[in-house]
Amino acid sequence: MPRGLRVRLVVAFGLVAAVSALSTGALTFREARTGILQQSQDTVIRLLRDRVDSLVPDLTFPPSGRDLASFATEVAQDDPSRKWRVLVAYHGLSATSQPRDPFDELTPALRTAATTHTPTVFQRVTSGGRSSLVVGMPVLFAAPDGERRATGLTAFLTVPQTTERTYVQALVTAVERATVPALVLAVLFALLAARGVLRPVRELRHATRRIAEGRLDTRLAVHGSDELADLSRTFNETAAALEGSVAELRSMEAKARRFAADVSHELRTPLAAMSLVTDVLDEDAAGLEPDTAAAVRLISEETANLARLVEDLMEISRFDAGAAALHLDEVDLAEAVRRTLSSRAWQDSVVTLLPPPGALRGRVDPRRLDVIVANLVANALRHGAPPIRLSLHGYQRTAPGGTGRTERRVAIEVLDSGPGIPETVLPHIFDRFYKSDTARTRTEGSGLGLAITAENVRLHGGTVRAANHPGGGALFTAELPLPEPEKESRS
Repeated sequence: MPRGLRVRLVVAFGLVAAVSALSTGALTFREARTGILQQSQDTVIRLLRDRVDSLVPDLTFPPSGRDLASFATEVAQDDPSRKWRVLVAYHGLSATSQPRDPFDELTPALRTAATTHTPTVFQRVTSGGRSSLVVGMPVLFAAPDGERRATGLTAFLTVPQTTERTYVQALVTAVERATVPALVLAVLFALLAARGVLRPVRELRHATRRIAEGRLDTRLAVHGSDELADLSRTFNETAAALEGSVAELRSMEAKARRFAADVSHELRTPLAAMSLVTDVLDEDAAGLEPDTAAAVRLISEETANLARLVEDLMEISRFDAGAAALHLDEVDLAEAVRRTLSSRAWQDSVVTLLPPPGALRGRVDPRRLDVIVANLVANALRHGAPPIRLSLHGYQRTAPGGTGRTERRVAIEVLDSGPGIPETVLPHIFDRFYKSDTARTRTEGSGLGLAITAENVRLHGGTVRAANHPGGGALFTAELPLPEPEKESRS
């Protein structure tokens, strides 16, 4: 089945034109053929009747075989083309206009009908590839009282339909010749119609693509008042409504981000003071009553959690505002990972596979690399199960863009031994504030750690992904490009 609208229109117009041309041609051919044969038949019957009526007064009754032969010959001679063949019968006696003519075209049914019925009878007979008209007519004579009475004599005439067949064949040829131009015109009309239909459809497709690219001010020019114009008008109304909705959503989103940034900023000062107080209380907790000490430790823990949440919100706000910047420095990547684990006392909780000191160096933002590693490991500790494995290795790949050059990259992989990540959760694992209610949720978090990790990786120009390891557990992989170290200038 043709898929293109242009092809379908051309095929539809072509089929309609073909059916119309063939139907019209068939009807025209049938009517014209009937008219030609009818006219020829009426002419032959009229001439035959006139000739018989003019000769029958001179015929003696009862006629002899010689009289019948003479009568048949005189009737046949009335045809200027000399194509008539006549047979005359009278009570079992018959004679033809041509000696020993078998008159095979005359059927017994037609002979009986012509003998027993007063009206003229006729039949078209095809024999040997030739078509002939056979006419049977009872011969009457006019009585003194004015009535026409039967003489018992019957005349039969056979005339070939060669001329009529030529006319019919000419009609067939004319219909065939008319069909081809009709199809050509139909295709041309189909192309013109397709052009008129496809132009607005093509413009609508381009406009829809521009809308998908974010150009919400795209509009279509409306011409006319047909269905396509209504479609263009509806598209414009939809685009305008979408533009208004998106603008409103962006405004609300900007206000929400601004609110989160302002609240986070305002909370930093009181949280700093609360942290100092909780630090003092933690030092004196050993000398307090057990219930009071437990309350102090709970306050200290929740204050620390609130401080981390505020820092995460501030970090997200900087990414949203476009204020996040890289401060690259050449570091020993393996040593930077060890410092991240050591500063959080995770050395005994994480199994590491790191290159030797000095073997893998690169230019990265040390603070953001620390955040990336810390968030991935913290996520594995919080939602996975031990042992947690962290590996670091460098590799080279062909740079995108078809330049043919290679680039250095480093891959950071964190694998836990937990139940893995449900397939429905994987597409949203790096979304902000996203939490799964049924998987990997032994504890509650802010839902910003992995989102901040993804932002920091993208800021470096790298990629991060999550997957389920075939051997079990969740595997997080962050890949960062390593720019070439800056060469020291020599004086």
